[in-house]
Parts: sequence; structure tokens; C-alpha cells
Amino acid sequence: MKVKICCISSVDEANLAIKYGANAIGLVGKMPSGPGVITDDKILEIAGSVPDNIDTFLLTSEISPAEIVSHHLRTRTNTIQLVDRINVENYKSLRKSLLNIKLVQVIHVIDEGSIDEAVMYSELADALLLDSGNPNLKIKELGGTGKVHNWKLSRKIVEQSKVPVYLAGGLNPDNVRSAIESVMPYGVDLCSGVRTNCKLDERKLEMFFKNIN
Repeated sequence: MKVKICCISSVDEANLAIKYGANAIGLVGKMPSGPGVITDDKILEIAGSVPDNIDTFLLTSEISPAEIVSHHLRTRTNTIQLVDRINVENYKSLRKSLLNIKLVQVIHVIDEGSIDEAVMYSELADALLLDSGNPNLKIKELGGTGKVHNWKLSRKIVEQSKVPVYLAGGLNPDNVRSAIESVMPYGVDLCSGVRTNCKLDERKLEMFFKNIN
């Protein structure tokens, strides 16, 4: 089971997450809402500090290829997490500009229509990440809500996706085992579930990985 710890805010937090078994860290760029936002300079620093075998995810809310590429060049992560919808032509453009960078598309699981959306994006992205936001709101929720969505829908997406699927949204040490058994994802992703007062909590991290393993 792959584990991504998101909302990493410092080199020390990155090292702590990796110490307990994280395969990936999430570094949050400018967002319309939600926790964990840090500067591009800080993302660059953290991404450059971790071992080569760790996936570094830049969470970007940009939707145009030029702005996404520009954001990547300022941060130099090895993976880009696209938290908003990107059209097909823009994906093709990104592939040409970012040859060795993995693209992970966030699917905000809202209703049955999210399944069709996920299957479509599984033809374009390297992986999907299922979260509990809502990009249809006036102020978009693009992740970091701390809410659990409908895992039955997530399971259907996992069964139909052509690429690996991460599960996010309200995961914590107490529910992660049930989440894995219900959805059977490739990996899990969480932010607030292993934090206390917005700081990465070593005790919660230890419990989280214990319950996974």
C-alpha cells in the first residue's frame, strides 16, 4: 500500500513522514481554499531535500498548460497533482512539455457522474486521486476538506480505472483499515488525519502506519 502524506510544510515534516514509511509527500501550492499552502520557494526546498525514491507531489490549482509548467519550473517536483479539471487538449500539451513528470488527476467524488469523469481521466493521467472536494462551488473546494466521501463510488472507480488510484478524504488512523478494505486503492493520501494543531503528529503517524501494516 502506497502512502502519501500531504500538506508537508518543512524539511523536518518531510523527514518525519518518510521515517514512518511514506512513499510520497504532498506540497500544496496556491489554492482557493483548504489547508497546507506553502510558498513555491518552500516547495522547491523540500522537494530537493528528500531521497530520489520518494514521490514529491506539487498540488497545483492551475488549469492552463503554460501556468502548470511555470508552476512546475518554480518547484521542481517529480509529480504534479492537478486538483482541478483539465481538458483533453491541455493534457496533450502538458505531456509534450513535461516528458518525465507524472501527472495525477484529482477526482472529487460527488455522485455517480464522478465515475464517468474518473474513467475518462484514467485515459490521460498516470494515476487518479479520489478526494472529497467540490469544484462546482462558487469558492472551489479542491481538497483538504477532512471529509469522507462515498466509498462505494470510489470502489467502482478503482474497478474501472485504467491507472492506479489513490484514496483521500477524511482518512485517519481509526478508519484507514476500513477504507482500504472497502475501496481497495493503490494508495492512500491524508493531511489532517495525522496532525494536531496543524502540525504533523508523530504518535498519529505511528498509529496510522501500524493500522495499515
